Amino acid sequence: MSQVRRFDHVGITVADLKEVTAFFVGLGLEVEGTPMFVEGEFLDTVIGIPDSRTEIVMLRPPDGGTRLELSSFVRPDHQPGSPAAMANELGLRNVAFEVDDLQTVVDRLAADGYGLVGNIGQYEHIWRMAYVRGPEGIIVSLAERIG
Repeated sequence: MSQVRRFDHVGITVADLKEVTAFFVGLGLEVEGTPMFVEGEFLDTVIGIPDSRTEIVMLRPPDGGTRLELSSFVRPDHQPGSPAAMANELGLRNVAFEVDDLQTVVDRLAADGYGLVGNIGQYEHIWRMAYVRGPEGIIVSLAERIG
């Protein structure tokens, strides 16, 4: 018997909340509600970091599916990750989105300074896909259904 009711969100801790939010809004996600600060006993208990405070932005895709939570710590300071992590590094590998026109999205992101990790690949006659290195090293998988 399954205990999970639904896939609610994926959380990513970032240093520059405004920049990363703008990146994902540029991809078509929508900010849900207003950014909020969370602190106190609840947060300290859940994350195991005493006297913590974080600012959170929730983003939702146009279809209302699984949301993306961006969190930036006010205290304690964030700990840097590896901004050049590759797909085989342990941990969160990528955040994936289906797009209508892969080349147009990749070109627009390149114009904004976000490049491909590898190249655009094609899986059989079904998908075209690329990994883009977004702000703070976040790998964003973009896929276009072609068949």
